[in-house]
Amino acid sequence: MKLTHTVQVTNSLGLHIRPASLLAKLLQNYTSSVFISFNGQTVDARSVMSLLVLSIKQDSTIDLIIEGIDAEETLEALKDAFENQFEETVSDEAQ
Repeated sequence: MKLTHTVQVTNSLGLHIRPASLLAKLLQNYTSSVFISFNGQTVDARSVMSLLVLSIKQDSTIDLIIEGIDAEETLEALKDAFENQFEETVSDEAQ
């Protein structure tokens, strides 16, 4: 199964090292292939370095592309992570 979903990055610092690392760690629990597409570039979401190269800022819109047997579960987990801003708070970002 292949799914595509658009999300908005709401973290005040965008998709920086901490959420990129958490994203890659989250995906270890799933077998589906996951790619993020932004500004005409598509990268493997399991690669922290590839995610950082995209320089995704706050309020950017990105496309999630998920393909595999657990695509629906993977998408739900990703949507939850983005909606919860990877559990970042203002106090986390100030440190």
